[in-house]
Amino acid sequence: MPLKTPARIVRELTSRGYNADREAVTLLASAPDPGTALERAVESAPEDALKLSVEHVRTVLDDSSNRARDPFASGGVSAAKSTADATSSPVETKGSVSRSPTEQSVDILNDMTGASTGTGEYDDFVTVFRDRFQRLSGKLRGRVNARPTNAVASMPGGSDAAIVGMISDIRSTASGHWLVELEDTNGTFPCLIMKDREFASVVDELLLDETIAVEGTLSDDAGILFVDSLHFPDVPRTYRPSTADRHVQAALISDVHVGSQEFMADAWHRFANWLHTEEAEHVEYLLICGDMVEGVGIYPNQDEELDIIDIFEQYEEFSEYLKEVPGDLEIVMIPGNHDAVRLAEPQPGFDDELRSIMDVHDAKITSNPSTVTVEGVSVLMYHGVSLDEVIAELPAEKASYEEPHKAMYQLLKKRHVAPQYGGHTRVAPEEKDYLVIDEVPDIFHTGHVHKLGFGKYHNVLAMNSGCWQAQTDFQKSVNIDPDSGFAPIVDLDTLDVTVRKFA
Repeated sequence: MPLKTPARIVRELTSRGYNADREAVTLLASAPDPGTALERAVESAPEDALKLSVEHVRTVLDDSSNRARDPFASGGVSAAKSTADATSSPVETKGSVSRSPTEQSVDILNDMTGASTGTGEYDDFVTVFRDRFQRLSGKLRGRVNARPTNAVASMPGGSDAAIVGMISDIRSTASGHWLVELEDTNGTFPCLIMKDREFASVVDELLLDETIAVEGTLSDDAGILFVDSLHFPDVPRTYRPSTADRHVQAALISDVHVGSQEFMADAWHRFANWLHTEEAEHVEYLLICGDMVEGVGIYPNQDEELDIIDIFEQYEEFSEYLKEVPGDLEIVMIPGNHDAVRLAEPQPGFDDELRSIMDVHDAKITSNPSTVTVEGVSVLMYHGVSLDEVIAELPAEKASYEEPHKAMYQLLKKRHVAPQYGGHTRVAPEEKDYLVIDEVPDIFHTGHVHKLGFGKYHNVLAMNSGCWQAQTDFQKSVNIDPDSGFAPIVDLDTLDVTVRKFA
């Protein structure tokens, strides 16, 4: 039902658990798109707010107006993702938009290179987790009539209630049910998921520190919430990806590992030569998702498997291989865990010395992760270290090395590239959480696990692009059988994939 009258807006706000100042309701009703304005006002409302103020609504409307005038403003979306289109579609359900003649073919967002502020102090971790919770909870508050944990604790027993929180603990009970502790900025609250619920199997997908929403009924003593439904931030099922307005292709590769004795130089030569052929004339972009080189000291006895010992010589050799590809290719690279940057994520792009070595074809270097918009198609590039953790924690049918794209589906569902803290994935505390997936990408590109796999999750193309390194002795010891010498080619106008094998 269109929200054209103040009365309807009041009813909608009430259904979400909010009141509003009279003038705030009038402002929402007079907005060009009252429905979108209301959604933004609710999503950006303070967590403990029960009433929307006129100042808050005016700020939301002013921000929306600024975004409409400047689609590249901070916090906005690219021209292809602008909400100020003819249909006023929500950002996460927009369709393809033609690229303007003055728009650059490559636009990089979320690059934190040179912007690191974290010192590793306790307060830094508090800041980054508060930022994560605020942004992910904002994607959930519009779906449930959530209240802070301390407010739920004061409600009478038997009441209907909803909570948005980060998972601080998951444990099974003696009866086979699951007790999930949810934490927000006001405290924690226990939520019980009964084993006979239709959605009970989703408990297998839950990870510590991810943000979810639950709805249910309080026990008689109001000490526990019996869960009736559970929600992830997720990608909307109605999401429609953007596509290029002409036939153009991108090659998505990862894990080159120059410097390793197992680097597949012959396969790379065949790939580079193919890029010069007429068959590859539409390949105009090369996106490399980390681990340009083998690195030094990454795993035990690695020096015994190195062809090049010096890390700088490894990058110089990589640069020589990069010279083989056509000079008119637009190249974008992010680092990985074998590269000479910090291990903690987000990883800044390479320093000036390494950039000067890898300046072939004016390659663009950005942080891990980053969102790269190519011909209007947004590509979330993330090296993928957290995939190890997801695969280790979840059942094989939901995440495995043989089908790495399914593990990527989980990250899209959780809207975070590294949701669980404290395991194998090192996280650097910054002023904001650069690992949150704020905007839904059209393509999600990862590497790291050396396996080829791709598929679509709610219309988002998830691609793990394999590697250019044959199996090492270390990989044999941990049962990794790599998919080597593959180059997935994506048609940016259709998001169809053709996999080329050069090994």
